[in-house]
Amino acid sequence: MGNFIRTLSEGVSLVASDDTWIEGNAIQQLQTTAKLTGMLKVIGMPDLHPGRGYPIGAAFFSVGRFYPALVGGDIGCGMSLWQTTINAVGLNLDKLEKRLGSIDAPLENEEKQQLLDEVESLSSNAPGTIGSGNHFAELQQLETIYDEAITTSLQLDKKNLQLLVHSGSRGLGGNILRSHVERFNHNGLLENTIEATDYLTQHNQALLFAIENRELIARRILKRLRGKGHKLLDISHNLVTPVIIAGKQGWLHRKGAAPADKGLVVIPGSRGDYSYLVAPVDTEQGLLSLAHGAGRKWMRSECKGRLVNRYTAAQLTRTKLGSRVVCCDRELLYEEAPQAYKSIDTVIEAMLGAGLIKLVARFKPVLTYKTQKEDN
Repeated sequence: MGNFIRTLSEGVSLVASDDTWIEGNAIQQLQTTAKLTGMLKVIGMPDLHPGRGYPIGAAFFSVGRFYPALVGGDIGCGMSLWQTTINAVGLNLDKLEKRLGSIDAPLENEEKQQLLDEVESLSSNAPGTIGSGNHFAELQQLETIYDEAITTSLQLDKKNLQLLVHSGSRGLGGNILRSHVERFNHNGLLENTIEATDYLTQHNQALLFAIENRELIARRILKRLRGKGHKLLDISHNLVTPVIIAGKQGWLHRKGAAPADKGLVVIPGSRGDYSYLVAPVDTEQGLLSLAHGAGRKWMRSECKGRLVNRYTAAQLTRTKLGSRVVCCDRELLYEEAPQAYKSIDTVIEAMLGAGLIKLVARFKPVLTYKTQKEDN
């Protein structure tokens, strides 16, 4: 286990194997973040990659103050996993894609009410929509079961498809962060102050919005596909929460890190790779956190230049696993190409080696929805 959780410096550690792709810039950002006032410990997950000043795929534990900039603009971004009644046998992807159509436009109030009773917090911010960037909704097929007892208790079904929704607070969190930065730059907030309470109130509203919006998206898709479903889990991976670690009361920031203290976790690969359902094992040595996905290997600005002479946009809508990608935005197709991401297997192997997880199931992508919006 020691080979997989590496101490980089005092208070700074990294979960990785010899095969894990980690950029030097991401390590530098991790080290810089550890020097913030009140920061006791930071840990990078195997999906660690550079962000805008702060690394993504990491967790940060501070005392006395917390840092909204570490949470970032997409507060509440996370994933929900659903078991559906959509038959996985004899799938016709053309029919499936046609029935789904476009879910880019925000839901109207009447349709929101039909899909979800508690819609008070969803009055704005494009309810029922996925968003851009790496957000998606994906129909998946249960391919491998590693833990029969857990999959049976969840009522996971190989005969029917699963649905994974990855989305966040749809601009709401970005507005909250901008307001904070205008007032305080990237400085942290002292706990138990008016300013800290104000931020946490807004943060929790964005968190609730993101959770309810993922449910709206799932129900919207199920309705279009004439199916039903039940939610297996919902996790957020951009947030700050009060916690006690090693006997110390403080603040745990997760920036692209899944919670290891909330039960089962789904960890997706790229849109052309598998997703894993895992059970957290040793939670505290990983700062109560796990990797949230495969993690980027290339910067967005590099992707098209690396791929445009090798793949057409149409080719990128089909994957090596036989799945289909719905994305009419050519730039996004290249930015989010599977080649731009790390191998999900190396991420999973590092966490297994570190003793942080045990495997429950593996899912194969069937149809990934990004956007129907035409590229300008």
